[in-house]
Amino acid sequence: MLHKKIINAIYKINPNAQFGLSGDVWEEITFQWTNNTTPISKTDIEAQFPIVEFEMALDELRAKRNKALADSDWTVLTDVPLEPAQKAAWMNYRTLLRNITNGLETTEQVKAVTLPIPPK
Repeated sequence: MLHKKIINAIYKINPNAQFGLSGDVWEEITFQWTNNTTPISKTDIEAQFPIVEFEMALDELRAKRNKALADSDWTVLTDVPLEPAQKAAWMNYRTLLRNITNGLETTEQVKAVTLPIPPK
């Protein structure tokens, strides 16, 4: 996870960066900048961590949300016999899922989100 965060941070600074990295602890990470890539300081990379962590948390939440939506796709098929109240409950559930990322501004907010419980 640390390497992914570092790689994402580097690409935020320079999307064309070419490099290798070694080490498993931030303080011991070393970089090998290749193909004339201008080295990026660890301070500059670290400054991107909050943004990268937020984006990674959102990606994880969206993946869970997308799976929940896919798992409930059957409820919107025209040949599924649902009572009107059931249909409304499923529509509300799916709307809650689609809107789940609205207004989230921090990693903590994203990590605090729980998916709604599907109707029975």
